[in-house]
Amino acid sequence: MSDRPRTLVAEDQYLLRDGLTHLLTAHGFDVVAAVATGPELVAALRAHRPEVSIVDVRMPPTNTDEGLQAALAARREVPGLPILVLSQHVEQLYARELLADGTGAIGYLLKDRVFNAEQFIDAVRRVAAGGTVMDPEVIAKLVAGNASDPLSALTPREREVLSLMAEGCSNAAIASRLHFSEGAVGKHTANIFAKLGISASDDTNRRVLAVLAYLGS
Repeated sequence: MSDRPRTLVAEDQYLLRDGLTHLLTAHGFDVVAAVATGPELVAALRAHRPEVSIVDVRMPPTNTDEGLQAALAARREVPGLPILVLSQHVEQLYARELLADGTGAIGYLLKDRVFNAEQFIDAVRRVAAGGTVMDPEVIAKLVAGNASDPLSALTPREREVLSLMAEGCSNAAIASRLHFSEGAVGKHTANIFAKLGISASDDTNRRVLAVLAYLGS
């Protein structure tokens, strides 16, 4: 990721699109395109190959799933292309499909649950760096829709750690939320990797694989 990540904004509401553009620019992102429709999004993704894209789900011309369909198509062309979905709703099927290739660099946030600029910018940076950031409500719906349970070997505390990992929390943030040391978080994380059969790799990839197992994708 460059010092000023090339960023694409896809949002059909002018005020929100303009606001996102100004917010990202103020925090050091280079917004290379800001588009309002699905076809414009597809063209911009191909033309600019941004380092991260913020994509609304429902965009013209159909106002159904244009944004997500464009994101899925782009990820098929460029596996691991960083996409942060901003939506009013949880689209379970598409969320699973976005996660299914296992490459990470995916985020899914609900618009009315983004409470401040720092939270949003941190999520964008995590996705641009290859991480996975999911709103807790999205996580809850994906887990509820998962018929099998690959996590039965995990302790309740390990599940808590993995849930916060899925939200994009660092070890320090998890330690703060659960009120114990970073060292303890590291031990829980190592246990999670071992129980899920995730072999040694770089830590980012292992976290992505653990999150994918948790979400049942």
